[in-house]
Amino acid sequence: MTGLQQPDAQLDLRGTPCPLNFVRTKLRLERMPPGSLLEVWLDPGEPIEQVPDSLRMEGYGIEQIEDRQQFFALQVRRPVEQSVRG
Repeated sequence: MTGLQQPDAQLDLRGTPCPLNFVRTKLRLERMPPGSLLEVWLDPGEPIEQVPDSLRMEGYGIEQIEDRQQFFALQVRRPVEQSVRG
């Protein structure tokens, strides 16, 4: 994919089961400044199927999902406004 942005932080959650990977992603995003971009590495299957949808429901913006063969790189942005549920 083109237009790949450099993330402000990276979180490697390969090998982390659901829903722990979603919880860890959300906690990391909450510690980042509004507007920050986090890249999360997730396993195929349930993690990449569940985590992006759960983040969208919480008000986070999914910018890109890239298949890197052994894992997926998910780029998620913390909203500038504080409309995130929690």
